Amino acid sequence: MTSPQPIRDLILAVPSPLEELADDRLRAAGLRMLLKRDDLVHPDLPGNKWRKLKHNLAAAAAGNFHTLLTFGGAFSKQILATAAAGHHFGFNTVGVVRGEEHVPLNPLLARAAELGMSLTYVDRDRYRRRTEPAFLRRLRREFGPHYVIPAGGANREGVRGCAELPGEITSAYDVICVSSGTGCTLAGVGIGLPAGRTAIGFASLRGDFLTGDVTALQREYGRTTQNWTVNTEFPFGGFARRPPELLDFLTDFRDRHGITLDAVYEAKMMAGIVELAGRGHWQPGTTLVAVLG
Repeated sequence: MTSPQPIRDLILAVPSPLEELADDRLRAAGLRMLLKRDDLVHPDLPGNKWRKLKHNLAAAAAGNFHTLLTFGGAFSKQILATAAAGHHFGFNTVGVVRGEEHVPLNPLLARAAELGMSLTYVDRDRYRRRTEPAFLRRLRREFGPHYVIPAGGANREGVRGCAELPGEITSAYDVICVSSGTGCTLAGVGIGLPAGRTAIGFASLRGDFLTGDVTALQREYGRTTQNWTVNTEFPFGGFARRPPELLDFLTDFRDRHGITLDAVYEAKMMAGIVELAGRGHWQPGTTLVAVLG
């Protein structure tokens, strides 16, 4: 299956850069930290989303679909990334947004609309039924034939794209750290890891369901691994919550390193890494790779 070619100029920073992070808190624990800067792949297609979309785009093209449909909340990067992918690769796009419409649109949804996406809104109860056949049939009646990309890009093709990430890392390392919402990135990274490395996913939502979700995604892909774990200690109140202690960490990290972390995912992961480092979770001499984006 060949990838569709963009019909508009699209410059992607792929493979994404690998940068060393000098942080005295990690250094004090004897750890070396590398940042995999997937956040720099493209403003509208940060690497995590690009990895999940690239093989889905190829599958949509191979199936002769002209429309992509995806799901997400009002601040979903998946919505924006799918809109951008449709714009650059010549697909119509539909975003099914959880919740009520608010005018004016927030900047993310406004950008998605600017890129040509049609937005439709469903209440939380119907959104929870988004994988049910009856709900999907209604969407096909309303929007015509389309290729469905699940929330978070969490399907076999999304896992396949994320499995390519470890192969881009040329420096020696021991552990890859990723932020986890649907678990797709962790599932793929676990599949792509070389022998002797491990991965840890930092849950951005409350609850202990990700281990099952990651396992299910790996099974859908056709390969399960035992080289990953899920940490559920640092959701900071739940998805999209921004308690003062998380915002304080984000501000401090920006002041230290000149990098503004995403509060929904990346800041929680980095705060968790720093906390675990302070507890002596990893042996001195361990090299960590933290994936941003």
